[in-house]
Amino acid sequence: MKIAALQMVSTPDVDRNLATAERLIAQAADAGAALVALPEYFCLMGRRDTDKLALAEAPGEGPIQQFLQHAARAHGVVVIGGTLPMKTPDPARVRNTCCVYGSDGTLLARYDKLHLFRYDNGRERYDEGAVLEAGDAPVAATLPLPGGPALRTGLSVCYDLRFPELYRAMSFTPGAGPCDLLSVPAAFTYPTGQAHWELLLRARAVENQCYVIAPAQGGTHENGRRTWGHSMVVDPWGEVLAVQPEGEGVVMAELDLARLAAVRQQLPALSHRRL
Repeated sequence: MKIAALQMVSTPDVDRNLATAERLIAQAADAGAALVALPEYFCLMGRRDTDKLALAEAPGEGPIQQFLQHAARAHGVVVIGGTLPMKTPDPARVRNTCCVYGSDGTLLARYDKLHLFRYDNGRERYDEGAVLEAGDAPVAATLPLPGGPALRTGLSVCYDLRFPELYRAMSFTPGAGPCDLLSVPAAFTYPTGQAHWELLLRARAVENQCYVIAPAQGGTHENGRRTWGHSMVVDPWGEVLAVQPEGEGVVMAELDLARLAAVRQQLPALSHRRL
């Protein structure tokens, strides 16, 4: 089956971003994708962090969630909806939320980013926690693909990638099998992306013996920020199947469950865990 990571260079204009996302989802669906994944903050890369507060939506309500629901249903694909700002009881903070919709428009899963990025090199400082409230639980969901099997999918966002214990927790949920796919929508900074993005994605794929789909923001944004991009799909052996360095586009690859089973049979590391 085909899956697609959608790369964007989102702007401060929500309507423009949704139009771009619609076009890329349509392009991926027309090329045969059964599942498409949008990047973190696909709907807004504001000029200030606080810009997202004005766009925050209540669960199940609002134009961004309606867009994702409609796009999934209209194109008959599973949509991993990057992230959008979701309201909290505190009007000064939101959650960075990933909503997943089935091909009939049904909400299949919601994940709130657990790990919040903070950076201080002595010259520059940034703290996501000034505006974001952290989530409180890992989420893995079984996603039924149109005309195909269901995929056990672990949800994560950007900075979560640095915390392997999160992926272990999702892959070994009591009563559920290991994940077939890990999703990592992101807006990695250029310096950290250049140093660590591919390294960490391939490591998560190898250690969990599963596919990884990583849709990213990739380019210089209107707010002056430059994101690393390099949206990619990685297979269970750590091979990068497809990648786009910068600029908007569709990164398409085949997800082969026979390949997944063969890797786990030939090197049964998941069954060798001692801790």
